[in-house]
Amino acid sequence: MKNERLAKFLIAKHVEAPCDYKELDLGELWRVHDKLHHTFTRLWSEVAKGEITLESTSSPRCSFLDVKVEIARRVLSSCVFCENRCRVNRLDGERGVCRLDYKTVVSSYFHHLGEEAPLVPSGTIFYGGCTFRCVFCQNHDISQEYPYPGVVVDAKGLAKIQKELRGTGARNINHVGGDPTPNTHTILESLKYLEVNVPQIWNSNQYQSAETMKLLVDVIDLWLPDFKYWSDECAERLSGIRNYREVVTRNLKISIEHGDMIIRHLVMPNHIECCSIPILEWISKNLPRDKVVVNIMDQYRPEYLVARYPERYKEISRRVTADEMAIVYREAERLGLLYGVV
Repeated sequence: MKNERLAKFLIAKHVEAPCDYKELDLGELWRVHDKLHHTFTRLWSEVAKGEITLESTSSPRCSFLDVKVEIARRVLSSCVFCENRCRVNRLDGERGVCRLDYKTVVSSYFHHLGEEAPLVPSGTIFYGGCTFRCVFCQNHDISQEYPYPGVVVDAKGLAKIQKELRGTGARNINHVGGDPTPNTHTILESLKYLEVNVPQIWNSNQYQSAETMKLLVDVIDLWLPDFKYWSDECAERLSGIRNYREVVTRNLKISIEHGDMIIRHLVMPNHIECCSIPILEWISKNLPRDKVVVNIMDQYRPEYLVARYPERYKEISRRVTADEMAIVYREAERLGLLYGVV
């Protein structure tokens, strides 16, 4: 955050790739990608330890980042960026759960002062579209309604936004929404045109596909995932998502191997026993405590469909109580988790 380390995407640009990568089929391209991932990991480690400087390495004509961009572009023709796995051809204008074709919509961008303290001021970019259908969404205007408010940006335009945010004092670039996942292709390509050293944050619902995780782990510096539910029944009923626990826990384990993490858990009324407590227990047993902070959030309020139809969603039609929050705090303390309160 303080320019003391190189952002990973800059290192990915220095990993040489074969320049015939566009001629390969997708399976061959993934094999090249996976081989380059190992090369990247070695270079990243050497740079982090001070054993080598990036300036001492060559800047190849074709890079690991180029390969990632090409794979992401091809994924659009049968989209599996998230685990909804809609397989629609977004290049031809088809839309799946996220309601986006290939174009990326930026609803707003600014220095966010309300994020976790170590991240502030955070250069936050809000994207249109989301892979969830949360009935209580506070950003439903940009995540679930179509057409989305905002402007269409291409990769160069997105790089320009990031450069502007960094140049005016942002400590990082915070990709959020909605959810950034449907915009993976534009975000990756924007890094080709971004030359300033700025950490990249992936602020998401963590419902990315395994393929998308492979594309992201070599360019994302800090993960800022939501962990909303433990109960799959709750996830399907309130966010329209299947296999939530399996997907999110898998992605959390992958993420923590490739960067630091702040997990956000939004405490919801009447979901302490079914969701909050087992989530904290899982984190304590499965993730290294020296690399994870849990942000226990009390900002839930009945919005969107819950506000319109409170009888339909009666158990979450109120704010969380102080007693409910106290139960969650005590559990985090009992488990020895490093947690914050927002």
